Amino acid sequence: SDSLTADSSERYDGGLQQMEEYRSKNDINYPPWIQRSSGMFSKMRLLRSNLADDEDDTHPNIDTPSLFRWRHQARMERMEERKREQEEHDRKKIETLQKLKDTKEKLAKLKDEHSDSADLTTLKKVIQDLEQEQEKIKEEEKEMEKKERLTPWNVDTIGQDGFTKTVINTKPARRDDDSSLSDEEKEKRMKQFVKDNEKKLKEFGMLRKYDDSKKYLQDHLYLVCENTANYLVIWCINLEMEEKHNLMEHVAHQCICMQYILELSKQLDVDPRACVGSFFSRIQIAEVEYKNSFDDELRAFKDRIRKRAAEKVADAVREAEEEERKARLGPGGLDPVEVFESLPEALQKCFEAQDIPLLQQTIAAMPEEEATYHMKRCVDSGLWVPDAKNKEKEKENKEEEEQPIVAEKTPDPE
Repeated sequence: SDSLTADSSERYDGGLQQMEEYRSKNDINYPPWIQRSSGMFSKMRLLRSNLADDEDDTHPNIDTPSLFRWRHQARMERMEERKREQEEHDRKKIETLQKLKDTKEKLAKLKDEHSDSADLTTLKKVIQDLEQEQEKIKEEEKEMEKKERLTPWNVDTIGQDGFTKTVINTKPARRDDDSSLSDEEKEKRMKQFVKDNEKKLKEFGMLRKYDDSKKYLQDHLYLVCENTANYLVIWCINLEMEEKHNLMEHVAHQCICMQYILELSKQLDVDPRACVGSFFSRIQIAEVEYKNSFDDELRAFKDRIRKRAAEKVADAVREAEEEERKARLGPGGLDPVEVFESLPEALQKCFEAQDIPLLQQTIAAMPEEEATYHMKRCVDSGLWVPDAKNKEKEKENKEEEEQPIVAEKTPDPE
């Protein structure tokens, strides 16, 4: 590249010399654009020489890469020094202007108040000094601008941006949420959503890899909504109640992913569907703090699921026990188990042995009031059925009376 640059410069210089000799010999005035072009190319040669400063030939005994690094470092230090000088100049300029402004305001105020002439003289002297300082700063500014103009370009300054422009893609607006709907309408919409998409929801819940989840949601964007998150929460609770702990933890991970997408859409005030790619890109290259936050939220969510599942199991057990208790209530509305446990030990043995004579003896031996109290409770709970034989006979007679009626309605096979 150096030899080509040198050859081009020599040919150009030779051509200019021949043109100048021909013009002098024949008394020819070239058009202005030719004269301007010669100056332009001269400036280009100067610029090229400045830009190629780091690529000059060096002595064989000198390490060229090291020399280039030293030159570049020295140039960067000079640029930093100029930058500091410019910053110091700007600071000094602003301070001087502010002091001058404040002093002039103070002087005007003293003039209005007709204050002591000594103070006025002092302020005028200060203003005069500040104005001289301002003129000095202007001279320094002109000198710095001249120095900046004369500074040759280099590889670090020639490539600076003339201007920058940032274009932000417009995100789709958020969809209408369900906040304006009543609880019944929300429940109805949720049931319809699950009915239409339960298979797809379970397929998403069974995924694990971020790339697979991202692609699945991008292929089924209608799943990116609150209803999906609610369904996954309910599914996690049911799995924990069924003691499918590992599967619950698997689905919980997907549920937190969906909740993070929805939360991101609220923060950015955009449609959740536009946040799918952003979330998965961020979680895959996440900083330690973001990943730890995600893991902490996942652990807390699984703890809440376990607690809620335990509460629902306890509620279900209580409901089953209550139904069982109601089913065994006697004709008087008492629970036979509770009544039996409240009986004296002697009566409990009679009922356990189903020994009626022993029961009669035990009742006869008890005080009348106590015996009446316990026997009434036994009757109300169904532990003791008075006149059981008579009731059994009445039941048999009733069945016999109903049997001929059924026989009359049965056609004769003959």
